[in-house]
Amino acid sequence: MKTRTYRVITPHETEFADPITFRKGAILEIGEESEGYQGWENWFFCTTAGEEPGWVPGQIIERGEGSTGRALEDYTARELNVQKGETLAGARVLNGWLWCERWGVPEDAGWVPLQNLEEIPD
Repeated sequence: MKTRTYRVITPHETEFADPITFRKGAILEIGEESEGYQGWENWFFCTTAGEEPGWVPGQIIERGEGSTGRALEDYTARELNVQKGETLAGARVLNGWLWCERWGVPEDAGWVPLQNLEEIPD
């Protein structure tokens, strides 16, 4: 995936202090589908052992029988708190959100709503 540069145009603060996090292969109990904002489709409220429940993109869930599924990849729902004017590196868009990291600080990363960002051309 190609990393692109983004500027924050609207601040974002997470509402979830302890986001769901799991490894590839984790068994998921799949709940309701989000009826959120336009462009935020295909998110499911899931639970897994030892974690708080949280929103998971449908693309990384392999559906099983009933309401169970399996994680197709490692995942965290960690959101990045950002302020207007910050510059971020982003590489993966899923359902209206972008996985970002602060420039030069790869361990400070998380999801930011794509609508809060503008891409800075190369």
